[in-house]
Amino acid sequence: MRSDAAPATGAATRASDGGGEVVAQAIDLTKTYGDADARVTALDHVDVSFTRGEMTAIMGPSGSGKSTLMHMMAGLDTPTSGRVLVEGLEVSSMGQRQLTRLRRDQIGFIFQSFNLVPTLTAEENILLPLQIAKRPIDRAWFDKVVDVVGLRPRLKHRPSQLSGGQQQRVACARAIMARPSVIFADEPTGNLDSRSSREVLGFLKDSVRAYGQTIVMVTHDPRAASYADRVLVLADGRITRDLKHPTYEEILAEFATEGDEERGQEAGA
Repeated sequence: MRSDAAPATGAATRASDGGGEVVAQAIDLTKTYGDADARVTALDHVDVSFTRGEMTAIMGPSGSGKSTLMHMMAGLDTPTSGRVLVEGLEVSSMGQRQLTRLRRDQIGFIFQSFNLVPTLTAEENILLPLQIAKRPIDRAWFDKVVDVVGLRPRLKHRPSQLSGGQQQRVACARAIMARPSVIFADEPTGNLDSRSSREVLGFLKDSVRAYGQTIVMVTHDPRAASYADRVLVLADGRITRDLKHPTYEEILAEFATEGDEERGQEAGA
């Protein structure tokens, strides 16, 4: 979403499938844990690009590598081999100070647990990252974000005075307020009821459509994934499916098919 980043590679990269401008990219990405017989491969030579103005859901069973992929892309963990780039900047080779600056300026985060400061109001929580970074506050943009998430009547309330859905909308507003290049959302509706989930997912989808935001969301919920423009399915550290604009029914069918295949393999063993 930000346009002031200076890519190390010069001109903006285009997606290999002829799609839009690439914001974040993994190239031959591998992550292993442990040694010898205890060695576990969490990511197995993954290549993937995320384009501007697109919402991608990453799905897969526990241990498939979906959270590891997101952590690598966000610079929260380092790969064993391969490269990660955000806005043309190589995240995988950055030092801690560079990573801190990247996460402050280019990357937004939305977590399952909200991570709001309990002593601050909703407005103060939304503006906190900008104040820490000593960046000017664009009040016109703040008003737009607040209206999109529907929080104007609750701006002076502290997190304890807000519902779970309202707290997560504060977290979403905080993430988008800084206009990051990409927002990584880790199970953003995991602690919400169905109504609150729809509100949060609707906001995320609207931010993609209205503001060209790029969102990468890890989720286990097919209903949440159906809000995305694209769904990546991981298994054993590899991307096994790349679905464009799938419906809820298509996502359910995809996982039902995988379950049938696994049961067939077990029966034949």
